[in-house]
Order: sequence, then structure tokens, then C-alpha cells
Amino acid sequence: MNTSPLQDPLPGTNPPRQDAWLWRLFATGLAFTLFGLGGLALRLIVFPLLRLRGGSADERQQRARVAIAWTFRYFVRFMVFVGILTIDFRGAERLGRPGQMIIANHPSLLDVVFLVGHVAKTNCVVKHALVSNVFTRGPILAAGYISNNESLDMLDQAAQVLRDGQALLVFPEGGRTPRDSMPRFHRGACAIALRGACVITPVVIRMNPRSLTKGEPWYRIPHRRMHYTIHVGPDIDPVKWSSQAPLPIAGRRLNEHLHAYFDTELTDHDNKHSAGT
Repeated sequence: MNTSPLQDPLPGTNPPRQDAWLWRLFATGLAFTLFGLGGLALRLIVFPLLRLRGGSADERQQRARVAIAWTFRYFVRFMVFVGILTIDFRGAERLGRPGQMIIANHPSLLDVVFLVGHVAKTNCVVKHALVSNVFTRGPILAAGYISNNESLDMLDQAAQVLRDGQALLVFPEGGRTPRDSMPRFHRGACAIALRGACVITPVVIRMNPRSLTKGEPWYRIPHRRMHYTIHVGPDIDPVKWSSQAPLPIAGRRLNEHLHAYFDTELTDHDNKHSAGT
């Protein structure tokens, strides 16, 4: 659905509730319940059944990733169907190539759901705390996702999966973007990319109105339906950066380039909508 959402309300204002607010509150609670139950169902039912098919560890991981992707895809369709959100995803067909590192900003809780749901066999660097969460531990371990424990071993493991031909999804902020802030990336993502990626592809995620940010409870839903735009940006050749300077310097320069790219994309988008209101 290609629509241009209105801007977020000004701080301190109390805009009128729209888009069947009470229904969206109920539907959001139902969606979170289904998400938790889905994680348990994958762990207790789906993955054990998939393991019965045998195969190598890599084959079992690939089957688990496909199962997670389809679960996320139908979960997104459910949220659209019940009116929680709308989404405009452009360029998804360019994601999931061998050795591709996908770098995305992280404005809300649902970002990983959108991207993993569209790229079935991609590996992913996930927040370390999710590995001990009862609802997410099973899918993470079954899919062989990489826990972000910020160790050198994690960086080596992530670079190796890229060299092995897997695509890898990374949110370099390490958490959700604070409200009224621009993304700020840790350099670890660039260090991984320069050591293992064949290509780097930025993905810009915008949502309006902002919701599901860090520390925000699920029941604090916005005054109107959320609208997401997810646009896949132009590829970046890591060799062009690693060949010009030692890796630490190249990583810093690449990180600065990504900051400038995301800042420009997000700022230009906001300015266009400001001019249109």
C-alpha cells in the first residue's frame, strides 16, 4: 500500500484518536499474544517435526529459517488485515543474495519481523538477551542466528557466515532508535562487512507515527494506524573501502558514510512530509 502518512503530532499535543482506536488496542494485544504463542509453537512443535526429516546441521538451520520467515510473513499480513498498520516495502527482491550484508536502522520492535519475513534464508545478528527469552530462544537456536555478545568471537563468526555465502542481517544500533533521534551505529557492523561481505546493502525503515520504541509498552498505541516504509538502498562495494586504508580506518570511514546516508534519507523524507502538510 503506497500512502503518504501525516506527520507525528507535536510534543505535548493530544491529537484525536483515529482509525478505530479501541479496536486497534484490542488487535494489538491479540497480535502480541499470537506472537508469543507462535514462538512457543515453533519451539515445541514445528522444529521437532522438522528435525525428524534429518539432514545436516546446515539443512536443519535452513528449514528452521524458512519456518520463521513464513511465520513472520503471515504475522505481518495479520497485522495489516486487522488494521494495526500499513506497509510499503520497495526493493525486497534485492535482499538475500550470497555474501550480502543487510544493514538497517531500527525504529521499532517490528523491524526484524518485516525483514526476516521477506528474506527466508538470511542469517541474523540478534540481541543477546533474546537468547534467554522463553519465547525467542527456540527459534534463535534452531535457526543458528548469531548472538550479539559484543565479543571478538562474535565478529569472527559473523564475518565467516558471509564468507560462507550466507546473507546476514544486522541492526548496527544494537537496539531501537530513541525517539526524536537519528540512528547511531556501532562500528562492529562495518568491521564485519569489511572482513566478510561481498556486498553491503542499506535498508531504510521509516514509521509514522512512531510507536513500539524502546521501553514503550505495547498498549500505548498511537492515535492513528502506523505506516511503515521500507526501502532498499543502493549497494555498497566493501572492497572500495578496504582497499583505500587499513581496516580500522576503513571501518570508521564506512561507518561515517552510513551515518550520512541514513541521516540524509530520513531527514529528506521528514522534510518532504513537512512541506506537504
